[in-house]
Amino acid sequence: MTSEMQEIAITEEKPLLTGQGDAAKDAAELAARILLDQGQEHSVETPHGVLRVTLHGTRTTRRPAILTFHDVGLDSKSCFSPLFKFEEMQEIVKNFTLIHIDAPGQEEGASAYPPGYQYPTMETIAEMIPAVLQFFNFRTVIGVGVGAGAYILSKFTLANPDSVEGLVLINIDTNAKGWMDWAAHKLSSVTSSLTEQILCHLFSQEELSSNTDLVTSHRERISKAPNLANIELFWKTYNSRRDLNLDRNYTFKCPVMLVVGDQAPYEEAAVECNSKLDPTSTSFLKMADAGGLPQLTQPAKLTEAFKYFIQGMGYMASSCMTRLSRSRTTSLSSSYSMDGSRSRSRTLSQGSQGGQMPPSPSQTMEVSC
Repeated sequence: MTSEMQEIAITEEKPLLTGQGDAAKDAAELAARILLDQGQEHSVETPHGVLRVTLHGTRTTRRPAILTFHDVGLDSKSCFSPLFKFEEMQEIVKNFTLIHIDAPGQEEGASAYPPGYQYPTMETIAEMIPAVLQFFNFRTVIGVGVGAGAYILSKFTLANPDSVEGLVLINIDTNAKGWMDWAAHKLSSVTSSLTEQILCHLFSQEELSSNTDLVTSHRERISKAPNLANIELFWKTYNSRRDLNLDRNYTFKCPVMLVVGDQAPYEEAAVECNSKLDPTSTSFLKMADAGGLPQLTQPAKLTEAFKYFIQGMGYMASSCMTRLSRSRTTSLSSSYSMDGSRSRSRTLSQGSQGGQMPPSPSQTMEVSC
């Protein structure tokens, strides 16, 4: 009896604090937000090997997932985190599930492949993507790719047109390397380090000459990467890519937005790609002062364009256009070229209002602010 009374007394000396339950709930919600921000990493088995995939969001399949694929010399974090963590991008992020794919052996902390390892071709990597969709039970995606990742997503889309509702291709080059390109690459491999070769692929000459902070940070990151041998294998695979052979009869069946900086290494390649696509479903966004990686240097402008693109597909119709619409009028032009010699353009200048219907897919948006 005495023992029981002592237990009661001890309990009464330390009563539950008011709001303690709320504090526990807040802590759980904070932990969930941290987990959501960091993403959930998965190792996905495919017919051609394992892919490291990071998932952000609630995995709702009522809408397509946004599936990203990074460029050579980058991984999913270094290529896309600044864009998808950008404040005004959160309106999109909270409405879609994000699936970030790392190319084989390119993820942060990956172990180096042994000497003689046969790295998959660009076609083989594209063939690994359907297993990712099946793993997460997504029927369709909106693809966002940069450089090599843009090429891989293009291959995937051409082979699986019903699985892709839209494509955003940054710094796309659909062509195989010609003999002159091959010779220049061979010479570069002799006179320049692997790190410098990749930097020339990622950044404009102006950025490299100015040695910007972004260039410096990526130079250090690539040169000290423990999986540098893997990066070299991916680089060689990309340079051995085949021509996609796109034309108006063999092209994407979904809306496409091409994005390139006005001084980017692949500006001409993106312009050529634009001339081969269906003008009624293609938007071309050339960004001034964006350098080679507009998703890192101009996330505000790219976010706004991405919102327009998604609205044009029928999603987020009530989304308010913010930064671009407040700061300036948007210059839009519709153009096409035939055999590279003839072109027709129609230019309009209009103020963008929140909730206004987005520009039609056939218009080319040149952001020059």
